[in-house]
This record gives sequence, C-alpha cells and structure tokens, in this order.
Amino acid sequence: MPAIQRSEFALALNQVASERGVDTKVVLETVKNAILAAYRKDHPGIEVEEYSAELNPNTGEAKILKNDEDVTPPGFGRIAAQTAKQVILQKIREKEKEAIISDYKVKVGSIVNGMVLRFAGQNIIVDIGKAEAIMPVSEQIPNEKYHINQRLVFYLSDIKEGLKGEEIIVSRAHNGLIEGLFSREVPEVAQGSVQIKAIARESGNRSKVAVFSSQPGIDPVGSCVGQKGVRVQAIIQELGGIEKIDIIQWSEDTKAYIAQALSPAKSVQVTVDEEEKVAHCLVPNEELSLAIGKDGQNVRLAYKLTQYRIEIDSKETPQLEEEDSDKKNDKKKEEVSSKSKSDKQEEKKETDSKKSEKPTKNEDSNNSQDKK
Repeated sequence: MPAIQRSEFALALNQVASERGVDTKVVLETVKNAILAAYRKDHPGIEVEEYSAELNPNTGEAKILKNDEDVTPPGFGRIAAQTAKQVILQKIREKEKEAIISDYKVKVGSIVNGMVLRFAGQNIIVDIGKAEAIMPVSEQIPNEKYHINQRLVFYLSDIKEGLKGEEIIVSRAHNGLIEGLFSREVPEVAQGSVQIKAIARESGNRSKVAVFSSQPGIDPVGSCVGQKGVRVQAIIQELGGIEKIDIIQWSEDTKAYIAQALSPAKSVQVTVDEEEKVAHCLVPNEELSLAIGKDGQNVRLAYKLTQYRIEIDSKETPQLEEEDSDKKNDKKKEEVSSKSKSDKQEEKKETDSKKSEKPTKNEDSNNSQDKK
C-alpha cells in the first residue's frame, strides 16, 4: 500500500489539534460553516438550505455546492483559506481559554498573587498569571488604596458567567484571604496540626480568628502569633497594615469561648441561654469599653465568631468595693467622732451654765451684810 503524503494544510491542522487539544473534526466542521457564511455574505438573498460547503481535510480545498452541484466562484479558494485560518485561530483561543478557566476552577478557594492592571469603572482588572481577573467593588477593602502595577495577594472567590464568557472573580475582603494567609505563614496551619475554627472580619478594620489544636504540646495561639509576633505581623502587612487581627483560643466550653471572644477584655463572667442563643456577660467597669469596642465593633465581631447574641453588663471590682466600704467606714468614724465632740461641747456648756447659776461664798456674805 503506497504511503499517503499529507499536505501542509493537513499537517498544520493535525499539529494544531494535538498541541491545543482541539478535535480535527470539530475544527473542520466549524471551518465549513464559516466558509458557507462567507459565501452567503457575498451572495445575499440565497436560500441557505440549498447550499452546503465541502472541505478536503488533506489539501484544504473548499467547494460550495448547490443541491450537490459545484457552484464555487473563481478565486474563492483564497477567501476560504483566509476564513479557515481565522476560524482555527479563534477555536484555538477559545480552547486555550477553556483550559485556563478549568485550571483556575480547581484553585477556587485559595489565594493567588496578582498585579493591578487597570481600572474598569469601579471594578479593578487584575493580572493573576495566565489570565485576567476582576475585583468588583464589593470585594475591595473599603479603606485600601489601589494603584496600577501594585502587587497584592488575592482570594480566588468564584468563576461566574459574564458578558464575555466566564470571568474569574478575586477578592481582598473575603474571610478566605485571612485563612489563606495563615496557611501560608504558619506551617502548623498548613500541616493541619492547628485548625482555624472560625473567622469574623470587618475588612480594613479588625478581624478575630479562633484557632484550636488537638495535638498535645502545641499552643495554637502562640503558633499563629509567632516569636515576637513575626507571623501575625507578616499577615497584617499583606493586608496593608490597616487591619488588626485578634487570635483567640477556640473551646468546646461555650462560656469560655465567649469570654475569649470578648478579648482584650478579661475577667468576664458568662452565663448562657442555649435555647435562645443568648450570652449574658458581666465585665468590670474599667474593662467595659474594651469589651464593647469602638462603635460596638468588639462585641459585634464576638457575635459573628460565636453566633451568640451577647448582652454586656458592668460590675464593680472587689478592689473598688473595698475602697467604697473603707470610705463608708471612714465616714461613719467621722460621724461618730463629730457626734462625740458635739456631745462633749454640749456637756461643757451645761456645766458652765450650772456653775454660773450657783452663788459664790463672797456673794452670800455680801448679801447677808446688806440685809443687816
């Protein structure tokens, strides 16, 4: 059997199909439709049902058939070749985009490095390597400033259908960004020996992260903070240095967990209503502002972290109570002493008055002489 020598068209077609993962039959069928559309554009008013296109997969020769009769106009081969080239390139681009999107679909829920490319209205277009992603306004940190060529870490939140096909959505405000940064900066979190149980975040201001470890000998809070706070500081720097992060110990004991969630306030006494999901907390007077936070931010984050409605009441500390009792005792002592002084003064007045009323011996003798 003689060897079949393939033309440049067939070789190029097979090479493109193997490199890009495009089926040759799909490409050929698409080229046929494109050639027929090009012919119909040059000959308006024809009945589409009567015409068909034929393409030789070996030579690339194209023909237009009307009811199985060749009606290919002269010079149409050049038009067909140009159309085939455009269709193949378009098909390759579509296939490459599909491959990139499918690759990023696996990465949804992780963090990626990116660079700000341009601004599309209020949205930001970000270069994340093989593709461009969109960061909408809702996914931006409100008080963070962005500029072109700025390199940041983004959370790959979703892939949605947009006007130009599927679009990759990235975020800087998502809780997943915090979790991803802890996984990158803290080896214990990446290995799974320290678990992040819950995250409550108000992006650009403050976050609370509840961590837990079931392995003995591992301090989950210390692991996440790092020596001299180096690990948590690295995460804060990735967030632009504008967001504070509180790391607390997660506990199965609801009371202890809620007390921890209200940090930096200490000496918190908690009573819990499990049915109503309400926690009543008693906080010392001097720590009341810490427990509530600025504009109620601390207690609001604690609610998001624990899913318990938190009611805070103030209480007097024992030291203050002792001081108050001492003050009361001092007042009583003063009152008693003042009373004794006044009593003594009154007694003195009474004795003086009695003395003044009694006549002296000289007065009695003078009176008797006068009578004589």
